[in-house]
Amino acid sequence: MKSEFWSARRKSRLAVASSVTAAAVVAGLVVAGGSPAVAAAGCKVTYTVNQWDTGFTANVAVTNLGDAVSSWDVQWDFAGNQQVQQGWSATFSQSGKHVSAKNPSWGGALGSNASASFGFNGSYSGTNAIPASFSLNGVTCDGGTTTTPTTTPTTPTTPTTTPTTTTTPQPGTHVDNPYVGSKGYVNPDWSASVTAAAATTGGTLGSQMAKVANTSTAVWLDRIAAIEGTSSARGLRGHLDAALAQQSGGTPVTIQIVVYDLPNRDCAALASNGELQAGSNGLARYKSEYIDPIASILSDAKYAPLRVVAVVEPDSLPNLITNTATAKCAEAQSTGAYTQGIQYALNKLHAISNVYNYLDIAHSAWLGWDSNFQPFVNLVKQTLQGTTAGVNSIDGFISDTANYTPLTEPNLPDSSLTVGGQPLRSATFYQWNPYFAEVPFATAMYNAFVSAGLPSGIGMLVDTSRNGWGGSARPSGASGSTVDAYVNSGRIDRRLHRGNWCNQSGAGLGVRPTVSPAAHFDAYVWIKPPGESDGASSQIPNDEGKGFDRMCDPTYHGSDQANGGNLTGALPNSPLSGKWFQAQFEQLVQNAYPAVQ
Repeated sequence: MKSEFWSARRKSRLAVASSVTAAAVVAGLVVAGGSPAVAAAGCKVTYTVNQWDTGFTANVAVTNLGDAVSSWDVQWDFAGNQQVQQGWSATFSQSGKHVSAKNPSWGGALGSNASASFGFNGSYSGTNAIPASFSLNGVTCDGGTTTTPTTTPTTPTTPTTTPTTTTTPQPGTHVDNPYVGSKGYVNPDWSASVTAAAATTGGTLGSQMAKVANTSTAVWLDRIAAIEGTSSARGLRGHLDAALAQQSGGTPVTIQIVVYDLPNRDCAALASNGELQAGSNGLARYKSEYIDPIASILSDAKYAPLRVVAVVEPDSLPNLITNTATAKCAEAQSTGAYTQGIQYALNKLHAISNVYNYLDIAHSAWLGWDSNFQPFVNLVKQTLQGTTAGVNSIDGFISDTANYTPLTEPNLPDSSLTVGGQPLRSATFYQWNPYFAEVPFATAMYNAFVSAGLPSGIGMLVDTSRNGWGGSARPSGASGSTVDAYVNSGRIDRRLHRGNWCNQSGAGLGVRPTVSPAAHFDAYVWIKPPGESDGASSQIPNDEGKGFDRMCDPTYHGSDQANGGNLTGALPNSPLSGKWFQAQFEQLVQNAYPAVQ
């Protein structure tokens, strides 16, 4: 089968050939209606597949060619034994070969000529043929519109495949989505850790662990010394050189780096505190000793063929919204260490044409409440307006960096659903937060940023490295007569509290890195390398500025604000943040969703 990248995103895309993807624009049977039409109706569908031995990821884009609708339901029949396992941006149901994908509660409206995108992971055996036809709200998607009633069936049309145009941009060209048409950089050091861990474990689990070794993950520059490298870890140039070596056949490599060393870094936590202090010339050092060397290396012409995604300062601006009662956060705010540091980083990195800036927006369990959501949007806009390029200094945003919040809650798709007279969002686990998962949260953030004047071409990323929540504890439905019973029976997020963030017990690998999974999403990515610790479970002396945070201690009950006074849910015997944690990696693979096969 010929395989190609296909894009149906927010702007036109460049597409390149690939050996693992297939795409088709599907035209189905035109079915006559038995009653007069009252509105124009029509649609077209793009169905894109990335597949492996017994599984696949499908991305679907439906365009409404008729009059606007307030809700949508896309249906199709599989040709073989395909089964939907996990979906996003739609509510899925399947009976035999027949599948229905209905709009989520946050995305029902579909205007004329507007598109909706959704996707799913599936399983199959034998062949994985593209469905022959699709329908939107009962109207077959044949690429045209119908406004005149008819009672005479038309002649069935033959499904057709429309090829994409294959064009490779010139090296260094700044493209719309840095993940389209490229392959992800595989960090040789992390890959070696995975391979060694798999050999140590052995058996069936060890074989599963080994299959993860070739997944693209990010490189964390979490201190000044990480730029040049140490005796035990290669520096930025070493990774860039390795990325160049992984290029082949004209396909560019996308390498992801995490820019993460602000003064008073992660001011409300201790496990990931950094080396620079706002009160000790930290901002000046951040600029001259950290950002300037990074920018100088990335500006080297030899690295122009690479696409460099920079994830900029996780947790920083969100802390200025919710944690300024903490002394270190208050100092970060009063000194301008966070906003000025980010502005400087964006200015330096945006000036390099093959660098793509994605600013961290925390996650739904942090900023989902109205009292946090809009103030954060305002702070981001204000910060961007202080950069040289203004709102154009970024390419997008990333949510769930190094966190565990799932993409969707498939058994709890509607936070306003009433059980026992109360909406689900009033449950103890959600505390009136309307966003249960990252896809609805990031979609709402995108809409809010665009409404605030940011470019509509910004793209969203979600870190799915550890938010799979599979295994035997994963529920298949929800039930109960109270909101707490209903939510606790159905949520796939099995944390004791959504505020728990350190080395969470029961977590699993999430969706593998996926390009253009939904409208306005550039990719699902693995930013936190699975197997690297979030923090030590006890005090460990070190020269990296990393303290002991009791939220990494499994015996500790946190504060009411941090996690409702619950136990932390952290795994025991964990090393310093960023160090290899064998027991956690084994559990992540065991609980992966989709499963590692």
